Amino acid sequence: MKRTVLFTSVSVAFAIVVPAVVAADKTKSEEAFDRLASLQGEWQGVADGVNTTLIYTLTANGSTLMEQCRPEKGHEMITMFTVDGDHLIATHYCSAKNQPQMATPAITDAQKPLAFSLVRVTGLKSPADFHNTGLTVIPEDKDHLTQEWLYDAKGKSGKNVFQFTRVRRGGS
Repeated sequence: MKRTVLFTSVSVAFAIVVPAVVAADKTKSEEAFDRLASLQGEWQGVADGVNTTLIYTLTANGSTLMEQCRPEKGHEMITMFTVDGDHLIATHYCSAKNQPQMATPAITDAQKPLAFSLVRVTGLKSPADFHNTGLTVIPEDKDHLTQEWLYDAKGKSGKNVFQFTRVRRGGS
């Protein structure tokens, strides 16, 4: 009986302490990814005058966050977010048929907006073709999200700002 009580007490203490230690061992980039992963679910907004749905899903055993951008009119796009050492990477599969690959600088504060800058772009037929050059993801609160997309087209740079509201939570 004493062994059972002792074993149960040790097991309960272990179950409480180990997750706290594991959480404390996360890097800043992993903490930032967890914050990004909290976007899981469905979001609604207007992008370039078109009603647009964003759907965030964790995939690849929780190591990648997939964003599906589904405009009411136009083609679906996908952006994949993942951790790479001390920074995050975003690869955007654009309806312009190119794939900008962007990265944050080293993450020092997991609570700041995530600003991705262009590392390289694949699928670009000409440097003058439209392509995204940056993305800032700003979770305003649990139910409001702003995205700022930078782009180049025909030698000119621009910025689009989109705001979304959560309509359904996802994930666990």
